[in-house]
Amino acid sequence: MRKFQLMIMMCLVSVAAYAQYNINGSLRRGDEPVVHATVILLPGAQQKLSDENGFFRFTKLSPGTYTIKIGDYEEVIVITDKHIVADINLLKNITLSDIVVTGKRNESVSGMLKDVSGTTINAGKKTEVINMRHINANLATNNTRQIYARIPGLNIWEYDRGGLQLGIGGRGLSPNRSSNFNIRQNGYDISADALGYPESYYTPSSEAIERIEIVRGAASLQYGPQFGGLINFIMKEGPKAKPFELTTRQTLGSYGFFNSFNSVGGTIAKNKLNYYAFYQFKRGDDWRPNSHYDQHNAYVHLAYDVTPKFKITGEYTLMKYLAQQPGGLTDAQFKEDPSVSVRARNWFKVDWNLVSLNLDYAFNEHTRLNWRNYTLQGGRDALGILSYINRPDNGGNRDYLADRYSNFGSELRFIHQYKFIKDLRSTVLVGTRVYKGLTKRKQGSGSDGSGDDFVFNGVEPDLSGFKFPGTNIAAFAENVFQINKHWSVTPGIRFEHINTKSDGYYYKLNIFIPSERIAESRSNPRSFTLLGVGTSWKFNNGTEVYANISQNYRSINFNDIRVVNANSKVDPDLKDEDGYNIDLGFRGTYRNWLYLDVSLFYLKYNGRIGSIFTRDSSFMTYRLRTNVSDSRNYGLETLLEGDLLKAITQGRSKYKLNVYTSLSLIDARYINTKNTAIADKLVENVPPVLVRTGLSFGSPRFNITYQYAYQAKQYSDATNTEETPTAVDGAVPAFSVMDLSLSYNWRKFTIYTGINNLADEKYFTRRADGYPGPGIIPADRRNLYVTLQFKL
Repeated sequence: MRKFQLMIMMCLVSVAAYAQYNINGSLRRGDEPVVHATVILLPGAQQKLSDENGFFRFTKLSPGTYTIKIGDYEEVIVITDKHIVADINLLKNITLSDIVVTGKRNESVSGMLKDVSGTTINAGKKTEVINMRHINANLATNNTRQIYARIPGLNIWEYDRGGLQLGIGGRGLSPNRSSNFNIRQNGYDISADALGYPESYYTPSSEAIERIEIVRGAASLQYGPQFGGLINFIMKEGPKAKPFELTTRQTLGSYGFFNSFNSVGGTIAKNKLNYYAFYQFKRGDDWRPNSHYDQHNAYVHLAYDVTPKFKITGEYTLMKYLAQQPGGLTDAQFKEDPSVSVRARNWFKVDWNLVSLNLDYAFNEHTRLNWRNYTLQGGRDALGILSYINRPDNGGNRDYLADRYSNFGSELRFIHQYKFIKDLRSTVLVGTRVYKGLTKRKQGSGSDGSGDDFVFNGVEPDLSGFKFPGTNIAAFAENVFQINKHWSVTPGIRFEHINTKSDGYYYKLNIFIPSERIAESRSNPRSFTLLGVGTSWKFNNGTEVYANISQNYRSINFNDIRVVNANSKVDPDLKDEDGYNIDLGFRGTYRNWLYLDVSLFYLKYNGRIGSIFTRDSSFMTYRLRTNVSDSRNYGLETLLEGDLLKAITQGRSKYKLNVYTSLSLIDARYINTKNTAIADKLVENVPPVLVRTGLSFGSPRFNITYQYAYQAKQYSDATNTEETPTAVDGAVPAFSVMDLSLSYNWRKFTIYTGINNLADEKYFTRRADGYPGPGIIPADRRNLYVTLQFKL
């Protein structure tokens, strides 16, 4: 018996001696987590990487004395308990030579682009950056109102609760599928057809975006002549210091919403191959009947360092979705009950395939070459009833529009830094772009059923069938002349040759005689040159004054002209638009806690294409798209964002209280016209006042964010019509909406939750003349979401 007791005691002692002890740590610099830092535990030289919240963990340790080492920093830990918690605050003067950081963790949500970045020049331009890692929002639904809150002057169309499409416009430009911006992903085009149909049916998943870069009107010299400028989605890459990382995010929300986002990434093959891939499935219903959507989204990124100077990157993106659309409402229907739906047979389908190959070669630290090649193979199908919304759907054949896109592009950029004055380095950028697009569009009678049966009746579509090929050849150059350490001047030039064609047929509809089939073939070649110049004066305190002026151009396309829609007609004599953007601003960071960007802008449109409320011979109303007249938009854009606790404690607090306000005041009017119906009228889709403000409080582990947004009254047509029977044209009343988001991190788990439209505001942002309407498209009512994230 004594021997047995002795054996038990020896086992207990042995277990106690070899018990597993842990060290859990949080690594931060001031109040910001330090990401992907190499943490070394001595003795034994175990190594761990801190995660996105600065968290690290050592397990299976024995009692004793250990040393935690991060770069030059060391801290002694004595293990006497099974679970030791180390909260390590690295002082700013510590040299962190061994830390690998994927981004500056002390940066705010918003910011600006560097003067020279990669093979782009941004000096003297109005630039903005949204750092997604700091966004506490409903990312599962790509909630645009929250994500773009800090970008002043953006008019957002809220009509797509699933976040399937992006609809934003800036400075008085239409938000219609963001067609006035050059939309890119990692530097290459992702819109339907950059020449013939520059609308965005694909929106990158916010859960996979690292940051969003925005360059306003002066982007016309480097990226294309669009008035709006550039929006570039920079996707995440695999972590540089880990061979494998898994992230899974599962979201549940109101109205049957479910989202599953799963990604893997890392760096392998002797640190030469970086990979990142994700798959996302999303489904849900709207708060209105006759609505449902299913989306599949996948992405693969492979980047291989062939040599220290030469890098090859390949990417593939797949996006498919099918959505039933509840249609629009009249003003009376919206006022009585915005949850109703009078369309049960409207469907929309998108199929997107993007492939890119990117080659980077660095001759030396001052000279670099980049060659981007990409293709889009995709399409969209729209099936439903496009007749006036104040008329019932009595059955019968539906309208069916089928588009197919086949686009190829190649862009070559060369950048070189050289000494211009003494030891000051200037930068020159030259580049070329070759683009070939082909849109095939068919429109005609579809099935008389109620499901998503995308087929035409008859041998060929009975309304129209066209091919729209287009070719674009461009060359551009910009040069940053560094006059002294404060002042730089950046002139630029872009040459464009565009040739858009159409070849096909359409039916001329007659009331008393059979429809007439008319063959049509057109070609519209044109060439032009754009000029621009920017300047910047940088002060020693981290702020700067900047200014620029740049010409812009927007070409018409035959693709829009040959769509048969009773609610909307297009002037066959449409002409291209041209004009310019001017910016004058002051921006920068004040004492490392406040970021501000205050700017004035002026946008001039010549022959602006807009919509006029018109009646036909039978006194039915419709929207006529034509060259309305010249217009001018000018305004003030202001962003203030700061961490009040950082200002008070001088960075010694682990908590932060971030407050931001984004404000825009815009006056946009039609000028130079003798048409009294539109002279001096407000330009459509331009809210004169836009305010988005909020505050965010938290620590490296938790965060709570509140946002308030206000948008003033605007109009949907150039005649400033208040209300029409078909609801296609009319006023868009002012509204305000609030959002609340919370997050909490525990080790490898993070939970996100929130309420969008906190006060359950009843409002709308868009009157549509086609899909997803026609009529008023109500915005979302109050809805909730919960996301659980696990990262390994």
